[in-house]
Amino acid sequence: MLTLAGPTPAAAQPFEGCPSNPIFAVFKDVGRTGRMPPAMGSWIGDPDAQKIVPWKVFDNVHYVGVCWVSAWAIRTEDGVVLIDTLHEPNVDQLIANLNEVGIGLDEIKYVLMTHGHYDHVGGAFKLKPLLPNARFAMTRAGWDEALESAKQSEGTPRAWQMIQPDMVVKDGDVIKLGGNGFGILETPGHTWGTASYTYDVKDGGNTYRAITVGGLALTSVNGSQQVESYIASVDRIKRLVQQPGNPIAVHLTTHSFSAGLMEAREKLAARQPNQTHPLVDQQDLLAQLDLLRGGALRRLEVERRAGR
Repeated sequence: MLTLAGPTPAAAQPFEGCPSNPIFAVFKDVGRTGRMPPAMGSWIGDPDAQKIVPWKVFDNVHYVGVCWVSAWAIRTEDGVVLIDTLHEPNVDQLIANLNEVGIGLDEIKYVLMTHGHYDHVGGAFKLKPLLPNARFAMTRAGWDEALESAKQSEGTPRAWQMIQPDMVVKDGDVIKLGGNGFGILETPGHTWGTASYTYDVKDGGNTYRAITVGGLALTSVNGSQQVESYIASVDRIKRLVQQPGNPIAVHLTTHSFSAGLMEAREKLAARQPNQTHPLVDQQDLLAQLDLLRGGALRRLEVERRAGR
């Protein structure tokens, strides 16, 4: 669970804009140590520093999140699926981003939440009464960890509220909406309740299978068993990327910096008609997964040496 501090004065901000590599370098240290530097925590909690202009990533997908944490809006013929809710103080920005790309709140039919950490589900409490046609979905363990985290925050400066469980999903479920199928993969490790979601994205006449990997860092690890589960989850996703037939070719990440999303945005803007979409890159996705796996193996050694 991340502890988010209040805003830092603009002059003290650790980053200019939303550069992937410098942010990812700090993120990797957080995963290694389990500790968030105070300046980073303040930056995460500053809505002005977090604001980025929403953008059309694929023909049916918009990025509506902020710099630190993602939110994805996937259009279908019968409505919109939103992946993750952001957190305060960024929920108003999420709503503004949806409005800016032309998505009405009444169009959202499902909110798929990746896991119970505040930065991914903290906006659910504010959003639920504003989304009259939406079901909020997460794994059972995800709901449990979110509710427990919110309960533990009571009486603290960062107290937050979580909605009661709405829709419980499990491994192998598929949510079908408007010609798209949203597959649920339980991928424990980042937390025990983490889920990843697969779905189709469209680019002109091409359709690709995409994944939002539900958890990236090892910030909430309690012992070697959890790290082993994380490694098994990464290996499972790698097999889906490498499978014949309809392999996963796109990673629409829960944290933009982990996949160079802002830099890909610039490449997409400069893309020539004969060029492949910059986010359709299986080799890069495999490299991302190998990086996560390598970090997990190192963390596993730490946990085992500590007897955990």
